[in-house]
Amino acid sequence: MISFESDYIAGAHPAVLKRLCDTNLESLPGYGSDKYCEAAKEKIKKACNLPDAQVEFIAGGTQTNAVVISTMLKDYEGVVAATTGHVSAHEAGAIEYTGHEVLTVPGHEGKMYASELKSFIETFYGDEAHDHMVFPGMVYISHPTEYGTLYSKKELSDIASVCREYTIPLFLDGARLAYGLMSKDTDLTLEDIANITDVFYIGGTKVGALCGEAVVFTKGNRPAHFLTSVKKRGALLAKGRLLGVQFDALFTDDLYFEIGKHAIEMAEKLKGMFRDKGYEFFIESPTNQQFVLLTDEQYDRIKKQVAISFWEKPDSTHTVVRLATGWSTSDEDLKELGQYL
Repeated sequence: MISFESDYIAGAHPAVLKRLCDTNLESLPGYGSDKYCEAAKEKIKKACNLPDAQVEFIAGGTQTNAVVISTMLKDYEGVVAATTGHVSAHEAGAIEYTGHEVLTVPGHEGKMYASELKSFIETFYGDEAHDHMVFPGMVYISHPTEYGTLYSKKELSDIASVCREYTIPLFLDGARLAYGLMSKDTDLTLEDIANITDVFYIGGTKVGALCGEAVVFTKGNRPAHFLTSVKKRGALLAKGRLLGVQFDALFTDDLYFEIGKHAIEMAEKLKGMFRDKGYEFFIESPTNQQFVLLTDEQYDRIKKQVAISFWEKPDSTHTVVRLATGWSTSDEDLKELGQYL
């Protein structure tokens, strides 16, 4: 069965796997204190053009979201996200499990609007009983969003302005950041994101690594004793080298960005194939995730031959499915998909 189920269906990019094999027998200190973690951090800071950034590695996206949010919030605060945001919908209550509520504002094709965020916070502080409520202590967005859509530089800056007005951090989930940065429809660079946000992470799991995310604290705002907090939350790898070696490889010779570019090119071809066959798209995504509207009959047929992700039911007779491309997607994969279509 051919698979477009997600962008982490394959293992590691061959260049990443080679670096893991090449360094496998080296004896290195644990918990991320090895030379490869340090080298990767320096390469990431250079790519962000932010020499004073603080970079930390965590094994997976859910752990990263839970650790960053819970360590940066006070115990009476929650995190504001779009209703369609990843922490709102697809984190199995991981944020709430840390003792912090996810406060929601409307999502528009996956995105949060700065005006609605401001209205939400104003309404909170305008309530005379707000001391009995969960305080908005952070704003969470993802780029790309859950629907593959992108924030413009102005949209991101406007959200950041609201955050600055209320002195709360802006956290950007970059699990699929490479696909946003390499989209033809973006005006945001990695340097822009580093300058505008307070903390963000560069996803590795979905962009060619076996596992791992790189958290970037951009304003000298890494929580005190962060390693201790990561370990307390069960997210610290003894063999931290695994993450450092992989990110060192990903940020050598622009591999991270090349992976993003390849997936976007494959997604554009995939999109063209569906359009040529007369299929409709549920939403226009400029990144590696494509959302196709199928009749239930079409869905029942195609899922027997092609691994795809169920996304939602817009009505009683249709199903929205997601197809994702990644580093391992090939022209042969697309040709086989075309035959099924």
